[in-house]
Amino acid sequence: MTTRTIRGQKNLQDITTGSPHGIGGSPLRPDGTLKVKGEFAYSSDMWHEDMLWGMALRSPHPRATILSVDISEALKTPGVYAVLTHEDIPGSKYYGLEIQDQPALAIDKVRYHGEAIALVAADHPETARRAVKKIKVEYEVLTPITTEEQALNPELNGYVHEPHEYKSHASGNICHSQKLVHGQGVTEEVKALADVVVRGEYEVGMQDQAFLGPESGLAVPAEDGGIDLYVATQWLHVDRQQMAPVLGLPEEKVRLTLAGVGGAFGGREDLSMQIHASLLALRTGKPVKIVYSRDESFFGHVHRHPAKMTYEHGATRDGKLVYADVRLVLDGGAYASASPAVVGNAASLGNGPYNIPNVRMEAIALYTNNPSCGAMRGFGAVQACFGYESQMDRLAAELGMDPVELRQLNAMSEGDYMPTGQQIDSPAPVAELLQRVKDMPLPPPLDLANLDIRELPGALSNTSHGEGIVRGIGYSVGIKNVGFSEGFDDYSTARVRLEVIGGEPVAMVHTAMAEVGQGGITVHGQIARTELGVEKVTIHPANTEVGSAGSTSASRQTYMTGGAVKLAAEAVKQALIAKGRKRYGWTHPDLDLVGGKVVSASQGALVSMVDLLGDEAIDLTREHHHRPTVPFDKETGQGFGHVQYTFCANRAVVDVDVDLGLVKVVELTAAQDVGKALNPLSVIGQIQGGCTQALGLAVMEEIIVKDGKVRNASFTDYLIPTILDVPPIPVDMLELPDPNAPYGLRGVGEAPTVSATPSIVAAIRQATGIALNRIPVRPEHLTGTL
Repeated sequence: MTTRTIRGQKNLQDITTGSPHGIGGSPLRPDGTLKVKGEFAYSSDMWHEDMLWGMALRSPHPRATILSVDISEALKTPGVYAVLTHEDIPGSKYYGLEIQDQPALAIDKVRYHGEAIALVAADHPETARRAVKKIKVEYEVLTPITTEEQALNPELNGYVHEPHEYKSHASGNICHSQKLVHGQGVTEEVKALADVVVRGEYEVGMQDQAFLGPESGLAVPAEDGGIDLYVATQWLHVDRQQMAPVLGLPEEKVRLTLAGVGGAFGGREDLSMQIHASLLALRTGKPVKIVYSRDESFFGHVHRHPAKMTYEHGATRDGKLVYADVRLVLDGGAYASASPAVVGNAASLGNGPYNIPNVRMEAIALYTNNPSCGAMRGFGAVQACFGYESQMDRLAAELGMDPVELRQLNAMSEGDYMPTGQQIDSPAPVAELLQRVKDMPLPPPLDLANLDIRELPGALSNTSHGEGIVRGIGYSVGIKNVGFSEGFDDYSTARVRLEVIGGEPVAMVHTAMAEVGQGGITVHGQIARTELGVEKVTIHPANTEVGSAGSTSASRQTYMTGGAVKLAAEAVKQALIAKGRKRYGWTHPDLDLVGGKVVSASQGALVSMVDLLGDEAIDLTREHHHRPTVPFDKETGQGFGHVQYTFCANRAVVDVDVDLGLVKVVELTAAQDVGKALNPLSVIGQIQGGCTQALGLAVMEEIIVKDGKVRNASFTDYLIPTILDVPPIPVDMLELPDPNAPYGLRGVGEAPTVSATPSIVAAIRQATGIALNRIPVRPEHLTGTL
C-alpha cells in the first residue's frame, strides 16, 4: 500500500475559530474566505498517488431491455484496469434511501435516461472515456411511461417495476400515496356552506439542485479489506448503510470522511458515485477517483418532483375558508428515493398555514421512466405552496378582498390545529409576518420618463428601452416542517473534548455533520465557545468514526447536531466543575465556565481551566433526539407527524416586458420567524439563498424532459439565477423562541424557498392579468406565443 498523500482534506481540519463570538454573534465562516478566493479544495480536487479514474457507461434510453453487454474491447484498451457490470457486484445488487429498489448497475433493463450500466477504471480520464465508448450494449427499446395517464394504466402501458419485483408500499406504478381527511371532509353538505368556490389546476416543472460542485469522491482500498471513501455528500452514515451490503462488507469496514462539498440542496442525499468508485477500488486494489462532468451530474442525482395539482377552495362571502379539496400528483421517476417523505410533506403541509375546517386531500408519487426525483430544498411543501397560494389570490379576487387581508383572516396561530390534528405548540406568527412584509418600504416606482435601461428586464442585452414594461406586486406565505417526520428515529451525535494546548484551554468538536455550505461548523464553534467559556475551538473532520449526525437537510442540522454539540459541551462543563468540587471542596451552587476560568456568580473567578485540567482531557459524546413523532394514518392523514413548523412571508415586486415576455424581479422582501438566530448573518444568508432558489423556480429553472429524455443537461441550457438576476432581498427577522428546541431556534433554510416562488408569480399576474398556472413562467406564457 502506498503512502497516502491526499490533497483536499485540509478544509475542515484544524480550523481554529479564534473569534470571541458565541451564539448570537456573527463570526466569519472559516471556509468563507477560502471559497471566495477560489482556494477551497473540493472533493473533485483530491489526489492520491497511483490513483485510477472511474467512469460509468449510461443508458441513452429511458426504457429498454438489455439483451447483452460486451466489455471485451474496453478491457483490451491500454491503461484500463477494470470493467465491471452488475455481475461483478459482490453483495446485494440493490440500494435505496427509503426503499431498496435501485440497482447499483442496471441488471436486465434500464428505467431512465442516464442509468448506469457498466464501470471502467483507467489510468487517465481520457482512457476511461474511450474505453466506455467501446462497451457494446444491445437494447430492446421500449415505449417509456412518462405521464400520469400512462402510469395509472399499467394494463395498457406496463410497469416501471414489474409486480414481482415491486418493493414499494403501494401498488401498480404508484410509489407512495397519502390521504388526509379533516373535519367533515368535503361533502355536498360542506360545499353548501360556501358562498364562493374557486378551482384551479397547477403545474410545477422539474427543478435541479444545480449545486456548483459536481459529484465526486476518492475511494481508497484499505489493508483490512475494507474501503475508505472521501466524498462530498449530505449524510455519511446512511451512505455507508446503503454501500456496505452492495460491497459485501460489514459497515465497520466501510469508512467515510467528508470532503469539500460545493453545495447540495438535497441532491447529495442519495448515492451517486459512492458505490461505483468503491467497487472499482476493491477490484483493482488501487485508489479510484470519480468526478462527474456537468452533464453527467444532471443524470447522476435526483431532482425536484414535478407536480400536477388540483385545488378547490370554498369560502364564505366574508372570506372565511370553509373547505379545501386537493389532489397532488408527483412524478417520482424511475426509483423511489425520498418519494414517500415528499408525499408525506405534500399531504400534511399542502393546505398552507391556514385554518380550514374541512379538508379532503390525496397526494401520490408515481413511478415513471422520467429521471428519478427525491430530496430538494423544501420538498413537497414547495410544490403545494404554489398551488394553495395561487388559490388564495384567486379567492381574494373573486371576493374583491385584499389578498393579504384574506390570508390574515384565515391565518394559523399558536394553539391552532393542522389538518393532521397536530396542535401547533410554539409561535406561529403567520398574520404578523404578512403584515411585516406589507409594511416594509417599497422600492421607488417605475419612472418611465427617467428610465435607466440597465435596470429593465433583459436590459443588459439592450432588448428594451421601456416599451411594454409594467410593474406588479405579489404576496405569499408558506409553512415548512423542520427535521425528519412521521416516526423517524432522528438523532445527532457530537463528541466534545476539552484540554490544554499551548497553555490555553481548547475545545474540539467532532461530529459527522456534512458541511455543505450552510455554515454549521461556524455555529458548532459558537456553541462550544458559549457553553465552555473558551476562545479556541477546533472542528474535527466529519467522518463515520463518530456516531451519525443525520442528514444535512430538512432544515435540521442546527437543531439536531447543534443540539448534540450543546449537550456534549454541557456534559464536559459539568465534568470539569465536578473535578473542581472534588479537588477544592467547592460547595457554590452557581458555578460556570467564563473566559477560561471556573467562575462563581457570587464569589468571582475560582481557578483557571488550565490549572484545573492540567495534563488531563475531558472527552465526552452525547446524542440529541428531538421529541418523537408518529406516521400519519394512511387513510385519514391524522397524527403528530412533524417536529417543528416554520413560516416565511414574502413580497415580490417585478417589472415585466409584456412584448418580449421578460421578467425582472425588482425586490423580494422576506419576513421569517427564526426562533433564535444563533448566527444572525448566516441566518439572513440562508433566507436570501432560499429566496434566490425560489426565484429560479419561478421564472428560470426547469429540466426539460421529452419522451423520458433530458434535453438540457448543461448550464448553457438550464438557467440558474446569477448575481445579475438576484434583486435586493430585505429580511425582517423575528425571534420568537420555540420552547421545544435548543436555544429556542427554528430551522431556517427551507421556508423561504417554499414561500417566495408564489409571491413572484403573483406579482407577474398582477402586472399582466394572465392566470399563470404553471412554473417556471416562460416568456411564451407572457407573450401568448405558446
